Amino acid sequence: MSDDLKESAQRELSFFQTLKAVLWAAFGVRKNSGYQEDIARINPVHLIIAGVLLAVVFVVSLVKLANWAIALLT
Repeated sequence: MSDDLKESAQRELSFFQTLKAVLWAAFGVRKNSGYQEDIARINPVHLIIAGVLLAVVFVVSLVKLANWAIALLT
């Protein structure tokens, strides 16, 4: 591993703090100062895991909503 990758993987935000930052970003309401602070402290491994997790939850929610709506119409 390169030194930059090792250094960024040792950043201080926990997984749940990273998940919170990803949720705020998905919702679209975040001050620029908070965004800059998160970017400086966020662990990229946690960021990737949180992004994939959020995408899976979003897709499953849409499928469940569609199934529920179809069940109401039949």
